[in-house]
Amino acid sequence: MPLPDNNTPWPPPHLARTLAEMRVDDAWYSGDAAKLTAVYARNPTRRNGVARLWGRHRAPQAGKRDGRLHIPLAGDIATASADLLFSEPPVFTVADTATQDRLNELSDADGIANTLLEGAEVAAALGGVYLRITWDRSLVDRPLLTTVHADCAVPEFAFGLLRAVTFWHELASDGASVLRHLERHERGRILHALYQGTADNLGRRIPLTEHSAVAPLAESLGPDGESIETGIDRLTAAYVRNIGPNRKHRGSDLGRSDYAAPLYDLLDALDTTWTSWIRDIRLARARLIIPDAYLRDHGPGRGASFDDDREIWQLLNIPPTEQGGITLSQFAIRVEEHERSAEATTRQAVRSAGYAAQTFGIDDQGAAITATEVKAKERRSMTTRGKKIRYWSPPLGEMLHVMLLLDRLLFGRGIVPERPRIAFGGTVSEDPTTLAQTLSLYQQAQAVSVDTKVRMIHPDWDEDEVQAEVARILTETGQAVPDPMQAGALV
Repeated sequence: MPLPDNNTPWPPPHLARTLAEMRVDDAWYSGDAAKLTAVYARNPTRRNGVARLWGRHRAPQAGKRDGRLHIPLAGDIATASADLLFSEPPVFTVADTATQDRLNELSDADGIANTLLEGAEVAAALGGVYLRITWDRSLVDRPLLTTVHADCAVPEFAFGLLRAVTFWHELASDGASVLRHLERHERGRILHALYQGTADNLGRRIPLTEHSAVAPLAESLGPDGESIETGIDRLTAAYVRNIGPNRKHRGSDLGRSDYAAPLYDLLDALDTTWTSWIRDIRLARARLIIPDAYLRDHGPGRGASFDDDREIWQLLNIPPTEQGGITLSQFAIRVEEHERSAEATTRQAVRSAGYAAQTFGIDDQGAAITATEVKAKERRSMTTRGKKIRYWSPPLGEMLHVMLLLDRLLFGRGIVPERPRIAFGGTVSEDPTTLAQTLSLYQQAQAVSVDTKVRMIHPDWDEDEVQAEVARILTETGQAVPDPMQAGALV
């Protein structure tokens, strides 16, 4: 399929509903009260017959701030999802030694672990993220693994597999005119084009040289003037679903956001609870109600005031009535009611998102516990992590394979490209004392070898490092004795 024709509606109409839902997800993820207000002002929705907190119209009052308070739980959920997957960098392994060395070099130099961590956070919020392989010889002499957010892509699926995808990026906008760069990935080639249009129309196609950000691409285009041949019969982009299925659109190939219903209601209820709590605090500030006679007159037209820090007062010539004194006004703050409501709402929200309350520090008593106990308490989070790993592994493995193929083809590396095996890092490190006690018990039962003990203590070491450490231990403990069958020549 070619790039879009001139004057095509943009974004494509068939994505209008999906992108509208992503805008709501993005507003909650951003934690920006202005974004939430803008989203719900355009699309007012109601919760149990009452307008959402961020959809209510409030007339501005001079000198007063908006009393609504936002708690960024949605952002915390996305961060927790990414941490569960990639807080410990994954390990990529291949059979060929030279290829393994090059893969390690690419992973370290390109900061792939950070790219995956950031991509996983966005995927949790928007329902998915795209992995893309690209390169720029003017920057670095290697292919790059990058991410593209799901609300800037037009995917094409076949039987649940990504067949092609068009990414777009707004390079400039002056309110009336919008300059967009479109980048289409197909098997074996990448197409580029620049369009000048409006907010809802792609407009007309113009040369890439019209904008400095994409002008260098013009020199790399092939004879057709719009595409770059990759030289491999593979797609240089992949879609990672956050988790499935998409409950709003059954049968959709797009993933499901961690904020999928009913989380919107719970997030709104949490903000409502905290807004009410802060309002109680604001209204409960101590105030003094005093008679007019207690005020100090500053002269005609200059008003009067009461100095609450003054220590000495003269007698006032006013009749001694029961209403003539100073009255203290201070309301109670409903701390317990608000705290219990907020905690219950937070518990249900994180549970609906697929996580355990302990992942967010709820019920954390502060006592030291073992890694096994942590995993038991966070079983729900670990289950969600396992699901997401299965969604991440195939597209990530494919993109790493494509990266190695392009590294050999475009940059002349003498490697043997293959699809790497991916080992996701652990979420909780075992306590050294607990691990030492476990190994000691295994040793007493004569149920563990030196090799196995080294691997348990250093799971991130490769084979050479493990064998070297085993040899050192055997030598130091006097267990490295020669094979008696090899001592001397056989007669």
